[in-house]
Amino acid sequence: MKILYIFQYFSLPSEAGGTRAYDLAMKFLEAGHEVEFITLSTNLKPHLKKGQNVIEYQGLKLHVLDLDYDNSMPYFKRIIVFLRFIWLASFKALNIKCDIVLATSTPLTIGIPALIKKKLHKTPFIFEARDVWPEAVIAIGAVKNKLAQKSLYKLESTIYRNASAIVPLSIDMRASINKRFPYLTCPVVCIENISALQRFNSGFNPEKLIINERLGIQPRFSIVYAGTFGRVNGIHYVVHLAQKLYPIDPSIVFILIGDGNEKDSVIKLAEKAGILNKNIFVLDPVPKNELPQWYYECQMGSSFVIPIKELWANSANKFFDTLAAGRPVLINHEGWQKEVLQKNDAGYVLPHNLEDIDGACIERFVEYTKNKKWQRKQQESSKTLAEDYSLKTASKKYLKLLKQI
Repeated sequence: MKILYIFQYFSLPSEAGGTRAYDLAMKFLEAGHEVEFITLSTNLKPHLKKGQNVIEYQGLKLHVLDLDYDNSMPYFKRIIVFLRFIWLASFKALNIKCDIVLATSTPLTIGIPALIKKKLHKTPFIFEARDVWPEAVIAIGAVKNKLAQKSLYKLESTIYRNASAIVPLSIDMRASINKRFPYLTCPVVCIENISALQRFNSGFNPEKLIINERLGIQPRFSIVYAGTFGRVNGIHYVVHLAQKLYPIDPSIVFILIGDGNEKDSVIKLAEKAGILNKNIFVLDPVPKNELPQWYYECQMGSSFVIPIKELWANSANKFFDTLAAGRPVLINHEGWQKEVLQKNDAGYVLPHNLEDIDGACIERFVEYTKNKKWQRKQQESSKTLAEDYSLKTASKKYLKLLKQI
C-alpha cells in the first residue's frame, strides 16, 4: 500500500520537534508499505540543498514545500502560511499516486488537500486530530469572528463526514467528536501520542552531566519542560510557581527548553521576579535525540496548559516523553491525563489556577520532592504506563486501521 502522509510540521529525530509522524512512518515501512510525505521546510532546512524540494531519507520520500513557520509568528502570518500550504499541498497531492492519504492536524485546514484528493481521485483518507479544532482555538479566543467560527465548524464537519476514519489522540478528544457528531459512520479510533521507549531507554550517557555543563549547577531536584512557549502552554504559570518555591526551597529548579511567541515574555517575567538562572533556566530547543539525556538527569518532566477545559483533552509529546524516560509527570490541569497519572501514581497534579497555589500547596510539593521512596515508585509506574503508549502499540492500531480501510 502507498500512503501519502500530509503533515505541516514533520520533523526528524536529529531536529527539535515531535517525531510521531516519523516514528509511525518507519513502522509502516517495516510492514511493507510505501510512504511519501508532504510537509513544509521549517524543520528540514539542515537536510535541504539549494533548490531541492524532495528528500529521500531512510526509505521515506519527503516533498518539502518552501514555507517557513514558527510559533512566534503573529496569528495573521500563521494563517497566511496555512493558506499557502493548503494551496501548494493540494496541487502536490494531486500529482502523487497513492492508495490512501493520512492527514494529520494541526491546523484543521490540513484536511482540505485530503478532501480534494478524495473528490477528484476517489482516494480515501484518515484524518488524525491532534487537537480538537476549531473547538480549542475558539475557546482561547484566537478566532472571535462568528462567521469565521461557523465556517471552521462547517469545515470540521465536512472533513469528518468524508473521512474513512478519524484518529483523535486522546480519549477526551474522541468523546468530544462523538458527542458533537453522533451521526458519523466512520470509525473513530483513539491512538494516543507515542512514548518512544527505545529512544529514551538508550539515548543517554550515565557518565555525562549535561545540566552541570549547560547551567553550571547540579540542583537537588530538576523539572524539565521541553516544548513550545505558546499561549496555550501558559509557561508564565511556571515562573510564578518557581517564584513561590524559591524562598522555601531554592534547590528545586525548572529547566525550560524550547521556543515560541511567549518565550521572551517568560524570560522577562523571570528576570523581574529575580529568579532567572537561579531556580528557573530558559534554554533554546534541542534535537529530539538529545532530550533523553535531559530527562535522565532530571527528576521530573512536565506539561502545562492554560486553565481552559477545552485544552485539557490535549495529548502533548512532553507527557509521553516523560513516561518513556521513566520519570513522574508534573501537570497543572484536569482531564484524562490527570486521571491516568493519579490512577497509576505516575506524577503530580498542581491546581490549574495560580490563586489556589497557597503556602500549604507549596509545602506539600516541596515534601513530595524530598520523598525519594515515592519518587522511585512513580518512576517504575511511569515506565509501566509508557508501555501502553509505546510505538509498537500505536503502530499496531494504525496498521489494523489501514488494512480495514
